[in-house]
Amino acid sequence: MDSLNQEIDSITQKLIRDYKPQKIILFGSGAKGKTGPTSDIDMLIIKKTRKRFVDRIGEVLNLVDSTRLEPLVYTPQELQSRLAIQDFFINEVLKTGKTLYAK
Repeated sequence: MDSLNQEIDSITQKLIRDYKPQKIILFGSGAKGKTGPTSDIDMLIIKKTRKRFVDRIGEVLNLVDSTRLEPLVYTPQELQSRLAIQDFFINEVLKTGKTLYAK
């Protein structure tokens, strides 16, 4: 397993254990297997929370020791709202992303 995949696995396990999300989806170059030495780790994280969007991202970044992680944290309701308006980005993430964890 290469270092990027090890880092993805480590981040995923830490999030499952300490952040308790409902779902984690890897997207972008990591999900497509087209990574390089400067690739970041794009993750869509679904979690029930009342925290503000920017606070959720900060919470994840403080929890995980990675300079490569680029998290997006949506509540299940926000995800459904984005799907209802046929948000291209969210649809693309769900279509091409790799589910790393689902409760």
